[in-house]
Amino acid sequence: MTNTSAKSTSILHDNFGRDHAYLRISLIERCNLRCSYCMPAEGVKLSPKSHLMTGDEIYNIAKTFVKHGVTKIRLTGGEPLIRKDIPVILEKLASLDVTLSITSNAVIIDKHIAVLKANNVNKINISLDSLEREKFKKITLRDQFKKVYTNILLLVKENFEVKVNVVLMKDFNDNEIINFIKLTKNLPISIRFIEFMPFDGNKWDKNKMVSYKEIMDYVHDAFNNNEIIRLTDAKNDTTKNYKIEGYQGSFGIISSVTNPFCDSCNRLRLTANGKIKNCLFSATESDLLTTLREGNSIEPVVEKAVKAKFKIRGGMDTLEKLQEPKLHNKNRSMITIGG
Repeated sequence: MTNTSAKSTSILHDNFGRDHAYLRISLIERCNLRCSYCMPAEGVKLSPKSHLMTGDEIYNIAKTFVKHGVTKIRLTGGEPLIRKDIPVILEKLASLDVTLSITSNAVIIDKHIAVLKANNVNKINISLDSLEREKFKKITLRDQFKKVYTNILLLVKENFEVKVNVVLMKDFNDNEIINFIKLTKNLPISIRFIEFMPFDGNKWDKNKMVSYKEIMDYVHDAFNNNEIIRLTDAKNDTTKNYKIEGYQGSFGIISSVTNPFCDSCNRLRLTANGKIKNCLFSATESDLLTTLREGNSIEPVVEKAVKAKFKIRGGMDTLEKLQEPKLHNKNRSMITIGG
């Protein structure tokens, strides 16, 4: 969909010429899994329920962003589908002139097929970091692999556009890279390998990260060069996309650490407690919810936040800065950002 109202004078236009047409909204800070790279082992301090956005507040904030040029909204969590009013939220947001999508761990997504279809939510991102039951249990602290895998097959059967997000960690699941790619032989899905990124409490270590180059080394070892097809990436895509000749699906790499895509970034994030983050790596936030509840316009707050966006990774423009704990520890844990 195209929103013709977006201009270079938009409040969503930053100082580096980037127009932000993509809003990721976290609906909830809780999750029914406990992935270590997302949530610290000791858990996180959750916002009181009264501090979280209501369905109406989510809609009203989203409507303002759409007015100024947002054409795509993705719902995230925690796990967004455990929010009890998710059907109402989907219905409200579906009334806006946007493409609506969702990210889920797929544990309970089978119960929401009808409501997703009813609101034209056709694009589903599923988080799955291992194809081995015991390894899945180790990373998530829950024995739900069979349910998740079955639900991925169900989504494909129901004609959803499915992407599977895999956070790679060295000596843990990097030996599954080719097995994940082979899933795309008979399934029309996209596997997306994500470099392990630093967030508060996830004990990030550069040595645990599997880089874009290392991933492609695995690919070239497993397949002939003429079988590996480089696909054309969509505008503002975060992923370098490939497919294997003759396979139904594709795979890609999100290299936020070793090869950031900041020049073409068009994303903003809204946390479940109503704070705007202008970058996934940003240590600063701007409070939209309080402004809204006070009866004031959120537009000046949004504009100021967008104009304050750094050129690269929240100001961490080198790998050395990214490895400095005092810089990324000021950021939230991933579960309270929403990805």
